Amino acid sequence: MKKLKYYISSFRLRTLPLSVSGILLGSLLAYASGSFNTLCFCLAIGTTLSLQILSNLANELGDLQKGTDNENRLGPIRSVQSGALTVHEFYKVILLFVILSLILGIWLVFCAFQSLLDISGILMLILGGAAIIAAIKYTVGQNAYGYRGLGDLFVFLFFGLLSTVGSWFLMTHTITLGIFLPATSIGLLSTGVLNMNNIRDIENDANCGKRTIPVILGQKQAKIYHFYLITGAIAATTVYATCHYNGIMSFAFLLTIPLFIIHLKKVFRSSGRVLDSQLRFLALTTLLFALLTGFGQIIS
Repeated sequence: MKKLKYYISSFRLRTLPLSVSGILLGSLLAYASGSFNTLCFCLAIGTTLSLQILSNLANELGDLQKGTDNENRLGPIRSVQSGALTVHEFYKVILLFVILSLILGIWLVFCAFQSLLDISGILMLILGGAAIIAAIKYTVGQNAYGYRGLGDLFVFLFFGLLSTVGSWFLMTHTITLGIFLPATSIGLLSTGVLNMNNIRDIENDANCGKRTIPVILGQKQAKIYHFYLITGAIAATTVYATCHYNGIMSFAFLLTIPLFIIHLKKVFRSSGRVLDSQLRFLALTTLLFALLTGFGQIIS
């Protein structure tokens, strides 16, 4: 129990609201279309939280092994880096969340399709397995994709498209092209949070050989890239709301624009440790964006 606070610290609770944004949005849009399953929703939230914590734990372990977590890193001091937890203890908790993700994911698929053997169920199980592997391989191992500039792509795919479209599919058992628009928005905003993290740590990452997008592009271009991530997200959902217009509340998500403007001003005027606060700000704004989009469709 004495080490519980260090485990919780490594869970990085501030990342969890962002991780459920896609699930919330896909589920709310499914509800608006007349399809919703409470148990599936709860299991989807649980699975996503478990995967996010697994990703956070694996990320800490991988960065430690590669020397990226050091005294020059601008983010919070991590549990293993500080010596509060051992690598062996970390391996055990990672295994725990792998097992938990598997149990919740299998239960979720069975709940949605009442079978694990039909095509839809098998597809979702494969995608769930891929999500577990992606969560671990972000920084762990010699071929960690986070060190090769591919972190943004995987975040977009798994925390944007799979999270939103997957939850919609689990509820409705159908796929429509339209659902990919709000899913793209969540993917772009989630990528924006990762980009913020990488802009903050650009100097240390470059020195440690971690080739993130900001390291590849340079800080100035990475901030321009960030601008396009935010504006692209707003544009994608605007197109969706226009195509699914049922009243003014379809555009409720536009209420977040002032928050995004505040965020972008801070990003372009700041660097280093000052940007740390913008990680939480953008994550919470993304959550609000998802809720307003979903509830806007339900109300309208």
